[in-house]
Amino acid sequence: MELDGKVAVVTGGTRGVGAGIARSLVAAGAKVLLCARRPPEVAVPGTEFIQLDVRDGDAVRRVLTALPRLDILVNNAGGAPHRPLDRADAARHLRVLELNLLAPLTVSLAAHDHLRRSRGSIVMIGSVSGSRPSPGTAAYGAAKAGLEHLARSMAVEWAPEVRVNTLVVGMVRTERSHLHYGDADGIAAVSRTVPLGRLAEPTDVGAAAVFLASDAAAYISGASLLVHGGGERPAFLDAATTEAVRGDKES
Repeated sequence: MELDGKVAVVTGGTRGVGAGIARSLVAAGAKVLLCARRPPEVAVPGTEFIQLDVRDGDAVRRVLTALPRLDILVNNAGGAPHRPLDRADAARHLRVLELNLLAPLTVSLAAHDHLRRSRGSIVMIGSVSGSRPSPGTAAYGAAKAGLEHLARSMAVEWAPEVRVNTLVVGMVRTERSHLHYGDADGIAAVSRTVPLGRLAEPTDVGAAAVFLASDAAAYISGASLLVHGGGERPAFLDAATTEAVRGDKES
């Protein structure tokens, strides 16, 4: 398989997108270590779990330095609650930046020596929120924009030994989708806004991560791969009343 004999670390890999990535890496032949603050409620077959808060720099360095080998790092840990900017002070928003931007940098730095020796790969899990307005999650969007830029700079500084790329992920259907999109009708309505007609499955993101970590992507570094089902249909197309747009709707 594509990743036979490789050792991978997935941060925040115990559920949702992270678990989907972990399953895909295992299916591709990798030995996968999951790092998160809490153990998974449902074990991900073929993985090992390491309890770790990726915001704790000392703990991150201690855990990663102790690994005998590392070939693939997937910086997936992240997220943010819905919080309008004026409903919290800057310190609260800073915590979002720490988790989604500073922590991936911390983990990458701790993994650098291992990855340099193995000529390994880093996959950052970015978001479409980093390239469009993100009302209610502005700090998260800003962090993801910074993460994508960090990956491009890291790809230059750490070449040729380490490849660094970003998956720019759109909306994903997970066990927590109802918190973001509502009940089944809400999820279906949101799915219709995606050109491919559905939300991504975690394994869709996982398949893309396997590709970027594999030799099939040996000449890809500093890239941002969109995993968003075609993006979002521009709102003006549904609001416009011109004959051309009506014809497009009818077709």
